[in-house]
Amino acid sequence: MSLPPQRILLTGANGHLGKRWLETTAGNQPTIATRALVRSNRAAEQVRALGAKVQPEDLRIVDYADREQLAAAAQGCDAAIHLVGILKPSPTTSYQDAHETTCQALAAAAREAGLRQLVYPSIFGASTTSVNACLASKGRAEQILLDSETPTTILRLPMVLGPGDFATRALAGQAHARFVPLVGGGTTLQQPIDVRDVVEALLRALQVSPPLNAVLELGGPETLSHAELIARAAVIVGGAPRTLPLPLGAVRAVSTLLETFLPNPPLSRTVLEVLQHDDCIDNARACSALDLELRDLDSTLRYCLLGGPV
Repeated sequence: MSLPPQRILLTGANGHLGKRWLETTAGNQPTIATRALVRSNRAAEQVRALGAKVQPEDLRIVDYADREQLAAAAQGCDAAIHLVGILKPSPTTSYQDAHETTCQALAAAAREAGLRQLVYPSIFGASTTSVNACLASKGRAEQILLDSETPTTILRLPMVLGPGDFATRALAGQAHARFVPLVGGGTTLQQPIDVRDVVEALLRALQVSPPLNAVLELGGPETLSHAELIARAAVIVGGAPRTLPLPLGAVRAVSTLLETFLPNPPLSRTVLEVLQHDDCIDNARACSALDLELRDLDSTLRYCLLGGPV
Protein backbone atom coordinates (compact mmCIF):
# COMPACT_ATOMS: atom_id res chain seq x y z
CA MET A 1 0.00 0.00 0.00
CA SER A 2 1.44 3.36 -1.06
CA LEU A 3 0.60 6.38 1.08
CA PRO A 4 0.94 10.08 0.22
CA PRO A 5 4.01 11.76 1.74
CA GLN A 6 3.47 12.20 5.46
CA ARG A 7 5.48 12.92 8.57
CA ILE A 8 4.09 11.03 11.53
CA LEU A 9 4.62 11.95 15.17
CA LEU A 10 5.08 8.66 17.06
CA THR A 11 4.97 8.59 20.85
CA GLY A 12 6.33 5.51 22.64
CA ALA A 13 8.66 4.77 19.74
CA ASN A 14 10.83 2.41 21.81
CA GLY A 15 7.99 -0.02 22.59
CA HIS A 16 7.42 -3.22 20.63
CA LEU A 17 4.69 -1.71 18.45
CA GLY A 18 6.69 1.49 17.96
CA LYS A 19 9.76 -0.46 16.82
CA ARG A 20 7.65 -2.55 14.48
CA TRP A 21 6.18 0.63 12.99
CA LEU A 22 9.65 2.04 12.40
CA GLU A 23 10.93 -1.18 10.82
CA THR A 24 7.90 -1.53 8.56
CA THR A 25 7.70 2.04 7.34
CA ALA A 26 11.46 2.33 6.81
CA GLY A 27 11.49 -0.76 4.62
CA ASN A 28 8.18 -0.53 2.76
CA GLN A 29 6.82 2.99 3.06
CA PRO A 30 9.35 5.45 1.58
CA THR A 31 6.75 8.24 1.66
CA ILE A 32 6.39 7.94 5.45
CA ALA A 33 8.81 9.83 7.69
CA THR A 34 8.52 9.34 11.44
CA ARG A 35 9.39 11.76 14.20
CA ALA A 36 10.01 9.34 17.06
CA LEU A 37 9.38 10.49 20.62
CA VAL A 38 10.77 8.74 23.70
CA ARG A 39 11.06 9.65 27.38
CA SER A 40 14.73 8.96 28.15
CA ASN A 41 18.23 8.62 26.76
CA ARG A 42 18.03 4.88 27.33
CA ALA A 43 14.87 4.67 25.23
CA ALA A 44 16.51 6.79 22.54
CA GLU A 45 19.40 4.33 22.37
CA GLN A 46 16.91 1.50 21.84
CA VAL A 47 15.53 3.31 18.81
CA ARG A 48 19.01 4.10 17.47
CA ALA A 49 19.88 0.40 17.76
CA LEU A 50 17.31 -0.32 15.05
CA GLY A 51 19.64 1.28 12.50
CA ALA A 52 18.81 4.08 10.09
CA LYS A 53 15.06 4.03 10.76
CA VAL A 54 14.82 7.59 12.07
CA GLN A 55 16.80 10.65 11.11
CA PRO A 56 18.81 12.01 14.08
CA GLU A 57 16.84 15.26 14.11
CA ASP A 58 13.59 13.25 14.28
CA LEU A 59 14.46 11.32 17.43
CA ARG A 60 13.47 13.46 20.39
CA ILE A 61 13.28 13.03 24.16
CA VAL A 62 10.14 14.60 25.62
CA ASP A 63 7.83 14.49 28.61
CA TYR A 64 4.56 13.11 27.23
CA ALA A 65 2.64 15.16 29.78
CA ASP A 66 4.24 18.42 28.63
CA ARG A 67 1.97 20.14 26.13
CA GLU A 68 4.62 22.62 25.00
CA GLN A 69 7.24 19.93 24.34
CA LEU A 70 4.74 17.86 22.38
CA ALA A 71 3.55 20.87 20.37
CA ALA A 72 7.13 21.74 19.46
CA ALA A 73 7.81 18.16 18.40
CA ALA A 74 4.59 18.08 16.35
CA GLN A 75 5.52 21.08 14.23
CA GLY A 76 5.83 20.00 10.61
CA CYS A 77 4.00 16.70 11.21
CA ASP A 78 0.77 15.66 9.51
CA ALA A 79 -0.61 13.18 12.04
CA ALA A 80 0.25 11.42 15.29
CA ILE A 81 0.14 7.84 16.55
CA HIS A 82 -0.03 7.68 20.34
CA LEU A 83 1.45 4.46 21.75
CA VAL A 84 1.73 5.49 25.40
CA GLY A 85 -0.05 3.36 28.01
CA ILE A 86 0.44 0.97 30.90
CA LEU A 87 -1.20 -2.22 32.14
CA LYS A 88 0.16 -1.94 35.66
CA PRO A 89 0.76 1.34 37.51
CA SER A 90 3.93 1.96 39.49
CA PRO A 91 4.70 4.09 42.54
CA THR A 92 5.71 6.91 40.16
CA THR A 93 3.15 6.51 37.33
CA SER A 94 -0.61 6.16 37.78
CA TYR A 95 -3.16 5.18 35.16
CA GLN A 96 -4.26 8.81 35.02
CA ASP A 97 -0.67 9.95 34.43
CA ALA A 98 -0.04 7.44 31.64
CA HIS A 99 -3.40 7.64 29.89
CA GLU A 100 -5.49 10.72 30.55
CA THR A 101 -2.77 13.28 31.22
CA THR A 102 -0.76 12.33 28.13
CA CYS A 103 -3.89 12.41 25.94
CA GLN A 104 -4.80 15.85 27.25
CA ALA A 105 -1.32 17.10 26.39
CA LEU A 106 -1.40 15.47 22.96
CA ALA A 107 -4.84 16.87 22.13
CA ALA A 108 -3.63 20.38 22.96
CA ALA A 109 -0.39 19.87 21.03
CA ALA A 110 -2.26 18.55 17.99
CA ARG A 111 -4.46 21.64 17.96
CA GLU A 112 -1.49 24.01 18.25
CA ALA A 113 0.54 22.20 15.58
CA GLY A 114 -2.42 21.81 13.22
CA LEU A 115 -2.27 18.02 12.96
CA ARG A 116 -4.99 16.66 10.71
CA GLN A 117 -5.42 13.32 12.52
CA LEU A 118 -4.64 11.26 15.62
CA VAL A 119 -4.58 7.46 15.84
CA TYR A 120 -4.72 5.85 19.27
CA PRO A 121 -4.30 2.09 19.81
CA SER A 122 -6.30 1.35 22.96
CA ILE A 123 -7.37 -1.84 24.71
CA PHE A 124 -10.47 -3.93 24.08
CA GLY A 125 -12.85 -3.44 26.99
CA ALA A 126 -11.94 0.22 27.54
CA SER A 127 -14.95 2.18 28.76
CA THR A 128 -15.56 5.23 30.90
CA THR A 129 -18.16 3.17 32.80
CA SER A 130 -15.91 0.18 33.52
CA VAL A 131 -15.41 -0.76 37.17
CA ASN A 132 -11.85 -1.75 36.31
CA ALA A 133 -9.44 1.13 36.97
CA CYS A 134 -7.25 0.42 33.93
CA LEU A 135 -10.12 0.01 31.46
CA ALA A 136 -11.93 3.05 32.85
CA SER A 137 -8.81 5.20 32.55
CA LYS A 138 -8.30 4.03 28.97
CA GLY A 139 -11.93 4.88 28.24
CA ARG A 140 -11.50 8.40 29.61
CA ALA A 141 -8.31 8.83 27.57
CA GLU A 142 -10.16 7.77 24.44
CA GLN A 143 -12.91 10.28 25.15
CA ILE A 144 -10.42 13.11 25.62
CA LEU A 145 -9.09 12.52 22.10
CA LEU A 146 -12.53 11.96 20.54
CA ASP A 147 -13.73 15.24 22.06
CA SER A 148 -10.68 17.17 20.81
CA GLU A 149 -10.60 19.34 17.70
CA THR A 150 -8.46 16.79 15.85
CA PRO A 151 -10.21 13.78 14.24
CA THR A 152 -9.16 10.65 16.11
CA THR A 153 -9.30 6.98 15.18
CA ILE A 154 -9.36 4.70 18.23
CA LEU A 155 -8.27 1.10 17.65
CA ARG A 156 -9.33 -1.12 20.57
CA LEU A 157 -7.06 -4.14 20.49
CA PRO A 158 -6.73 -7.43 22.41
CA MET A 159 -3.42 -9.29 22.87
CA VAL A 160 -0.93 -8.30 20.16
CA LEU A 161 1.58 -10.98 19.15
CA GLY A 162 4.93 -10.12 17.62
CA PRO A 163 8.39 -11.71 17.66
CA GLY A 164 10.18 -11.09 20.95
CA ASP A 165 7.42 -9.17 22.70
CA PHE A 166 6.18 -9.96 26.21
CA ALA A 167 2.99 -11.76 25.16
CA THR A 168 4.85 -13.98 22.69
CA ARG A 169 7.58 -14.84 25.20
CA ALA A 170 4.95 -15.81 27.75
CA LEU A 171 3.05 -17.92 25.24
CA ALA A 172 6.27 -19.62 24.07
CA GLY A 173 7.18 -20.45 27.67
CA GLN A 174 3.75 -21.98 28.25
CA ALA A 175 3.88 -23.96 24.99
CA HIS A 176 7.25 -25.48 25.92
CA ALA A 177 6.42 -26.18 29.58
CA ARG A 178 5.44 -29.58 30.96
CA PHE A 179 2.85 -28.09 33.31
CA VAL A 180 1.08 -24.74 32.90
CA PRO A 181 -0.80 -23.19 35.84
CA LEU A 182 -3.81 -21.33 34.43
CA VAL A 183 -6.29 -19.21 36.33
CA GLY A 184 -9.70 -20.83 36.06
CA GLY A 185 -8.24 -23.58 33.92
CA GLY A 186 -7.56 -21.20 31.03
CA THR A 187 -11.19 -20.68 29.99
CA THR A 188 -10.77 -16.93 29.39
CA LEU A 189 -11.46 -16.11 25.73
CA GLN A 190 -8.63 -14.55 23.74
CA GLN A 191 -8.45 -13.19 20.21
CA PRO A 192 -4.77 -12.43 19.54
CA ILE A 193 -3.88 -10.22 16.59
CA ASP A 194 -0.69 -10.21 14.54
CA VAL A 195 1.50 -7.14 15.08
CA ARG A 196 1.87 -6.88 11.30
CA ASP A 197 -1.91 -6.51 11.00
CA VAL A 198 -1.88 -3.81 13.68
CA VAL A 199 0.77 -1.82 11.82
CA GLU A 200 -1.20 -2.26 8.61
CA ALA A 201 -4.32 -1.00 10.40
CA LEU A 202 -2.41 2.08 11.59
CA LEU A 203 -1.22 2.77 8.04
CA ARG A 204 -4.70 2.36 6.62
CA ALA A 205 -6.23 4.58 9.30
CA LEU A 206 -3.89 7.33 8.10
CA GLN A 207 -5.09 6.79 4.53
CA VAL A 208 -8.83 7.21 5.17
CA SER A 209 -10.11 10.51 3.80
CA PRO A 210 -11.67 12.40 5.42
CA PRO A 211 -10.06 11.13 8.65
CA LEU A 212 -12.26 9.01 10.86
CA ASN A 213 -13.39 10.21 14.26
CA ALA A 214 -14.48 6.84 15.54
CA VAL A 215 -13.82 3.82 17.73
CA LEU A 216 -12.95 0.62 15.85
CA GLU A 217 -12.60 -2.73 17.62
CA LEU A 218 -10.08 -5.01 15.97
CA GLY A 219 -8.94 -8.48 17.03
CA GLY A 220 -7.46 -11.52 15.39
CA PRO A 221 -9.47 -13.84 13.12
CA GLU A 222 -10.18 -16.45 15.82
CA THR A 223 -11.58 -16.41 19.33
CA LEU A 224 -10.42 -19.30 21.52
CA SER A 225 -9.74 -20.02 25.15
CA HIS A 226 -6.33 -19.38 26.72
CA ALA A 227 -5.86 -23.14 27.11
CA GLU A 228 -6.71 -23.69 23.44
CA LEU A 229 -4.28 -20.96 22.39
CA ILE A 230 -1.47 -22.64 24.32
CA ALA A 231 -2.34 -25.98 22.70
CA ARG A 232 -2.19 -24.42 19.23
CA ALA A 233 1.18 -22.87 20.04
CA ALA A 234 2.44 -26.17 21.46
CA VAL A 235 1.71 -27.98 18.19
CA ILE A 236 3.91 -25.48 16.36
CA VAL A 237 6.87 -25.67 18.76
CA GLY A 238 6.57 -29.37 19.49
CA GLY A 239 5.51 -29.03 23.12
CA ALA A 240 2.95 -31.00 25.11
CA PRO A 241 1.97 -28.95 28.18
CA ARG A 242 -0.57 -30.07 30.74
CA THR A 243 -2.89 -27.54 32.34
CA LEU A 244 -2.95 -27.07 36.12
CA PRO A 245 -6.16 -25.14 36.97
CA LEU A 246 -5.82 -22.40 39.59
CA PRO A 247 -9.09 -21.34 41.29
CA LEU A 248 -9.91 -17.75 40.33
CA GLY A 249 -11.01 -16.94 43.89
CA ALA A 250 -7.68 -18.06 45.32
CA VAL A 251 -5.73 -15.99 42.79
CA ARG A 252 -7.86 -12.95 43.61
CA ALA A 253 -7.11 -13.45 47.29
CA VAL A 254 -3.38 -13.65 46.61
CA SER A 255 -3.49 -10.48 44.49
CA THR A 256 -5.29 -8.70 47.33
CA LEU A 257 -2.58 -9.74 49.79
CA LEU A 258 0.15 -8.59 47.39
CA GLU A 259 -1.52 -5.19 47.05
CA THR A 260 -1.85 -4.92 50.81
CA PHE A 261 1.77 -5.62 51.69
CA LEU A 262 3.81 -4.58 48.62
CA PRO A 263 4.18 -1.04 47.25
CA ASN A 264 4.54 -2.37 43.69
CA PRO A 265 2.94 -5.83 43.57
CA PRO A 266 3.68 -8.12 40.61
CA LEU A 267 -0.06 -8.82 40.29
CA SER A 268 -2.97 -6.62 41.33
CA ARG A 269 -6.71 -7.22 41.23
CA THR A 270 -7.00 -4.64 38.45
CA VAL A 271 -4.42 -6.35 36.24
CA LEU A 272 -5.92 -9.76 36.97
CA GLU A 273 -9.34 -8.51 35.85
CA VAL A 274 -7.89 -7.16 32.59
CA LEU A 275 -6.11 -10.44 31.91
CA GLN A 276 -9.30 -12.39 32.65
CA HIS A 277 -11.46 -10.15 30.45
CA ASP A 278 -13.02 -12.18 27.61
CA ASP A 279 -12.10 -11.01 24.11
CA CYS A 280 -14.87 -11.64 21.61
CA ILE A 281 -14.57 -9.00 18.92
CA ASP A 282 -16.63 -8.52 15.77
CA ASN A 283 -14.06 -7.36 13.22
CA ALA A 284 -16.50 -6.59 10.42
CA ARG A 285 -16.75 -2.82 10.96
CA ALA A 286 -13.02 -2.26 11.46
CA CYS A 287 -11.95 -4.45 8.53
CA SER A 288 -14.50 -2.74 6.28
CA ALA A 289 -13.53 0.78 7.36
CA LEU A 290 -9.81 0.06 6.90
CA ASP A 291 -10.12 -2.35 3.94
CA LEU A 292 -8.08 -4.81 6.01
CA GLU A 293 -7.61 -8.57 5.61
CA LEU A 294 -6.29 -10.36 8.70
CA ARG A 295 -3.66 -13.09 8.76
CA ASP A 296 -4.77 -16.47 10.04
CA LEU A 297 -3.81 -17.45 13.59
CA ASP A 298 -1.50 -20.35 12.70
CA SER A 299 0.53 -18.09 10.38
CA THR A 300 0.84 -15.57 13.20
CA LEU A 301 1.95 -18.23 15.67
CA ARG A 302 4.57 -19.61 13.29
CA TYR A 303 5.86 -16.11 12.58
CA CYS A 304 6.08 -15.19 16.27
CA LEU A 305 7.25 -18.50 17.75
CA LEU A 306 9.59 -19.71 15.05
CA GLY A 307 11.08 -16.32 14.28
CA GLY A 308 10.72 -16.27 10.54
CA PRO A 309 8.55 -14.65 7.88
CA VAL A 310 5.33 -16.43 7.01
